[in-house]
Amino acid sequence: MELSFAPMEGITYSGYRRIHAEIFPGADRYYAPFIAPDSTGRFKAGNLRDVLPENNEGIKLVPQLLCNAAEPFLAVARELEDLGYEEVNFNIGCPSGTVVAKHKGAGMLGDRRQLDDCLADIFSRCPLRVSVKTRLGLHSADEFPAILEVYRKYPLSRLIVHVRDRDGMYKSKPDVEAFAAALSCPFPVEYNGNTFTPADLAALRERYPNLNAAMLGRGAVTNPALFRELRGGTALTAGELENFHDRLVEEYLASGLAPNFTVSRMKELWFYQLCMFPGSERAGKAILKSRTLPDYRAAVSALFRNVELDPDAGFYK
Repeated sequence: MELSFAPMEGITYSGYRRIHAEIFPGADRYYAPFIAPDSTGRFKAGNLRDVLPENNEGIKLVPQLLCNAAEPFLAVARELEDLGYEEVNFNIGCPSGTVVAKHKGAGMLGDRRQLDDCLADIFSRCPLRVSVKTRLGLHSADEFPAILEVYRKYPLSRLIVHVRDRDGMYKSKPDVEAFAAALSCPFPVEYNGNTFTPADLAALRERYPNLNAAMLGRGAVTNPALFRELRGGTALTAGELENFHDRLVEEYLASGLAPNFTVSRMKELWFYQLCMFPGSERAGKAILKSRTLPDYRAAVSALFRNVELDPDAGFYK
């Protein structure tokens, strides 16, 4: 089965992806956190640095775009083509309130006519293959069959389905029954949502024998060895996680990120990973309260020295 690493804003940037692929191989592809161009197609320089091929050596990367009109999408797609990319992912699933309010991400699902028109323009002129990441609907999974009818009109390279509607954010129960309708599409379909353990993946494969791909996000950020485990490999060890952590810190500092911003970025990662250290309330609080890099390093060292890692104690428990 193909396994891909979902984009996680604030975490899975180029340095993270390279080090993850080196220490914890197993992901078939990585998706970059979205590029959000303005109406003319301009976007932040940091987004460009993130997808430069020289910053992503050794991995298969698919850039992702967040917009609601064809012109900015196509402008960025042409730049990506010049960089050597052959595929771009269209984010029609982001549930963020600020994104949805601008009728982007999952907000596009509320107007299927506009979505259809946008896709028609993109597919008539885009120089790259286009995959789509979607949700089941804006307010309800009952919207999904009609949304699929729009997607079926176009030669998507892949449809990645997060199995919740937008209103469900990341907390509602995944609607695995509604997802089944996607499997009859004429293009590859990928499942996304609450795949945290080998047992979760096994249950998916039993329910959907024809499912050939799954995307992992929060589960893989929590447990960076998850791809290996899903392929029958060994469980995460504390030594591996500490090495991964230290490599990330040094990568961010070497890239020019200021020490205080490096600490802030690493705290975003600990939001997910602290759950693997049961009984770490005191040590975790010290990490999250640290302000300087020396204080942060000392707090993390104390965690690894004094609290036992339990990879099975994920936040999803």
